[in-house]
Amino acid sequence: MTTANAYPVTQTIRTIGILGGGQLGMMLAQAALPLGYQCVFLEDNADCPASLYGKVFSSEQLDKFIAAADVFTLEFENTTTATVEQLANLSKSGSKQGMFPPPLALDIAQDRLKEKGMFNELDIATVPFMAVNSEAELKQACDELGLPIVLKTSRGGYDGKGQFVIREDSDIKTAWHELKDAVSGKGALTPTPAPLIAEGFINFSREVSIIAVRAQNGQVRCYDLVENHHHHGILAKTRAPAVGTSHLFQQATDAISTVMNHLGYVGVMALELFVSKDARGNDYLLANEIAPRVHNSGHWSIEGAITSQFENHIRAVVNLPLGDTDNVHPAIMLNVLGQYPDISAVLNIDGAHYHSYHKAEREDRKIAHITLMPNDVADLEPALAKLVAVLPNKVGLDKKLAPTITEKQTSTLEEASNTKPNSTSEDNENEVKGSQTEALLKTDKAEK
Repeated sequence: MTTANAYPVTQTIRTIGILGGGQLGMMLAQAALPLGYQCVFLEDNADCPASLYGKVFSSEQLDKFIAAADVFTLEFENTTTATVEQLANLSKSGSKQGMFPPPLALDIAQDRLKEKGMFNELDIATVPFMAVNSEAELKQACDELGLPIVLKTSRGGYDGKGQFVIREDSDIKTAWHELKDAVSGKGALTPTPAPLIAEGFINFSREVSIIAVRAQNGQVRCYDLVENHHHHGILAKTRAPAVGTSHLFQQATDAISTVMNHLGYVGVMALELFVSKDARGNDYLLANEIAPRVHNSGHWSIEGAITSQFENHIRAVVNLPLGDTDNVHPAIMLNVLGQYPDISAVLNIDGAHYHSYHKAEREDRKIAHITLMPNDVADLEPALAKLVAVLPNKVGLDKKLAPTITEKQTSTLEEASNTKPNSTSEDNENEVKGSQTEALLKTDKAEK
């Protein structure tokens, strides 16, 4: 027997509370509806993309948000950990059905030193790194890691803010002056006192990522490795699957499964990786960072996988069986930044799927994405060329990508001090923490 709204009488979860109301929250709600679930959102922007799919509560209405939902999740890893812990405690008391992912995942993801320390603890390779608490320690890091290095805040930082490329000894004093306030929690970089992190440069051929979902019973299912390209530190293009990475798939799945099991994780997670070579010339992976949420590099899965990352996240949160993550057809996903294209011109391209985020236009803001999935794989690159031609912001895809690491590093040394203004919290699909890819490809970073 069912109720009038088609919920089984025994079903204890009817409404999912999502922390954040950007495009990720919107697409989670889109995936929840066919499964019979409503969503509500905790978001201070009343006109956020997710408002099209459910009631939005401001941060001052936290109690009302909690009362309106049965189980909780999030779309943005820089969510206040105190709120996540409060929701997790409600679940432990039995008054709510769960907070997924767990607070520990956010604690790790919000701190680069903890994150890389976790990777190393789990025998997952990373770039060499050191904590920096003083100018003397910075000089030591430069000596031990070798120049150039990237100095970053270990917490916070957006759009190139909170990082400095040190290319010669004379840059050390300037770099320390620029970022030292983060150590004491002063200034605008981060309100939480935390050491800086110095990362050594590495040679890598490309950046890839893997997305996986873990159920409440511990089952893990992984999507294909994908290859990512960035423009001004923002993800511009993802190709799924990444060509020529089948020999790396097991290493990637082992790494993300190990992390998820270690954290007792539930839901979708992304792991960003560099492809490098060992002393014998064999490819291997270096872990860069995790994103404890659905991820921009998985948007292709809406059309390109049997079960999208968004549906699988909802399934995990409400404790339904996970869906098949197999790729049904090779695809390319492009982010639309800043200005909307002519939708007729986009949809005139065979295999194009358009997803608007219903946002106002603003420079380098993620306002939509387009997935290309023509019937014939041989048509992928021609379709991409047609799409780039009709995009107002071509996200650098009309130019030849830098082909070698040497050229990328040279570009970094010349241009790394250029930055763009911080993004707002509502644009929460921009990569938040920063990576060596951003430093290497930077010319002037998120899901916000």
